[in-house]
Amino acid sequence: MASSDPPLDEIQWRHPLAVQAMGGIHSNTVLFYFAESPFFDRTSNNAVLYNQAMFNPNMHMLVSTREAFEGRLKEMSGLEYVVAQEPAEMGPGMGTGVWVIHKQTRRKREPEDEITVHAAFYVVGENVYMAPTLADILSFRMVTITSALSKSFAAADNASTWSPALGHLYKTAQSTANAKTQSLESKGTTPLPESQGNKTALEPKKTNEALNSRLAEHSFMIHMQYGGDYMDENPITGHPGQFHLSSTGRKDKLQTLALPNLNTTFKSPTTAEADKKDGKGDKTPKTPTSGISKPKRKKSKAGATPTSS
Repeated sequence: MASSDPPLDEIQWRHPLAVQAMGGIHSNTVLFYFAESPFFDRTSNNAVLYNQAMFNPNMHMLVSTREAFEGRLKEMSGLEYVVAQEPAEMGPGMGTGVWVIHKQTRRKREPEDEITVHAAFYVVGENVYMAPTLADILSFRMVTITSALSKSFAAADNASTWSPALGHLYKTAQSTANAKTQSLESKGTTPLPESQGNKTALEPKKTNEALNSRLAEHSFMIHMQYGGDYMDENPITGHPGQFHLSSTGRKDKLQTLALPNLNTTFKSPTTAEADKKDGKGDKTPKTPTSGISKPKRKKSKAGATPTSS
């Protein structure tokens, strides 16, 4: 079963009663105060040497000062805790400063011992912290950078626009000076309700721009997909051996629009039509002719011969 305890590098430990019992945190008590924290390993050389000094009067002098205690640790090999850095000298009442304690493994070598540092801890006043490892710091930074980049990509995508005429564009952010100026304008310059109709009139224009952009994008996609294909203006129908043209290929001539005749009589159309009807009813009289009518010629029958009287 997995433990529900938080990681050691995410906790803060303090023990005010232990500080009072030790007479405060100073050079001779900082290691023993750290030994009370959950960061301390009970199998280290510090714990072994402290237990021996508690039950052996001859070794009691080793726990009286930090220099004697760390001097005996240097003669041993194994896991140990030592003070790596001490706080700078500070005036009275200014606090104890920051103590840095290293968890390390010592191996006896010639001419110098081999030391491997496993972790670092900070004692700030009564609080004890564990320093994060380099891998944890880099992992946290990478997660922060990735999260910021993912948000920036979404923001850049929302800020970009495209139109067939101008191509890709980015919306410019409104300056803070203009925003302050608009906020400081008086109520007298507030637009009347009638001006709200202008805003509604702009909405169809924005919609049309979006539709035009979508149409241009769709047209470009069709061009990229079928741009190399050729379509005959006069398609051929049928099957092999019996091909037929779907049309003769002739095109009807465009009919030209005739302009109406101009009316220069300064009369209304209804009056002109009435006058035209009246003119059809009145007929001009025929001129009288002479009463002598012209004789009509008789047609002779075929085959008949004229006789003399």
